[in-house]
Amino acid sequence: MAHETSSTGTEELGHLEMVGTIVHQLTRDLTEEQIRAGGYDTYFVDRTAGVYPTSASGFPWSAASMAVKGDLIADLTEDLAAEQKARVTYDNILRLSDDPDVSDVIKFLRAREVVHFQRFGEGLRLAKDKMNEKNVYYVNPSFDK
Repeated sequence: MAHETSSTGTEELGHLEMVGTIVHQLTRDLTEEQIRAGGYDTYFVDRTAGVYPTSASGFPWSAASMAVKGDLIADLTEDLAAEQKARVTYDNILRLSDDPDVSDVIKFLRAREVVHFQRFGEGLRLAKDKMNEKNVYYVNPSFDK
């Protein structure tokens, strides 16, 4: 599972790069008029047309948004939730996109989120199978003996 988590993390950073590339390709040749008309002007003032990963609401991406508790059950559950949140974001982008090239990439990324959700679900099931199933909360064998 450690290797799968590691490769999934690397792939997720690749997703960020792919989305950033799409944003760059869509914004690099905007005219001043298009920047203003599209509501892109405040972003442009701070970033020009550089890619600065933020949520749609403007909250910048940072590693602080990755919740890690150090407990296998809690962390895998968080991973499951993150995959579903990403899938919903991709669903929403697809609802708004009228560019087939953008939509194709987003569909690919969405499919990967579904696979990751399945793998993390399998990992959670396997982890629970190996832990003390008599304990309702399971135990973290690294600390609770």
